[in-house]
Amino acid sequence: MLFKRSIKMSDQTLVDFSALEAALQKFADERDWQKFHSPKNLAMALTGEVGELVELFQWLSEEQSRSIAADPQTAQAVRDELADVLLYLVRLASVLGVNLNDAVVHKLKKNACKYPVGDATPSRPSR
Repeated sequence: MLFKRSIKMSDQTLVDFSALEAALQKFADERDWQKFHSPKNLAMALTGEVGELVELFQWLSEEQSRSIAADPQTAQAVRDELADVLLYLVRLASVLGVNLNDAVVHKLKKNACKYPVGDATPSRPSR
């Protein structure tokens, strides 16, 4: 890990990526990849993987997009790209010292205030 772990801010556990973080750290250490795992490089790699995921959905109808993970011809590719996105996201958070559980809990609380129950209209930026 390049940076110190962030201090835990919440007692609520929604996600726990500690085992995955350790596995990714070990994987990187065994290959001497620390020098490549700067936040910039990891963010760029994450963006590339998101692009590969989006590519699977390109030109699909709304209905086709809902069943892409169940289609035997595309299911494995969807799983692979989702896994790649998760791996880079968790690695980036680890390198930055971001506790993903705390970030998720905090963001859900912010979203609950921003989008109260009964208000089905998403907010839009002012123009």
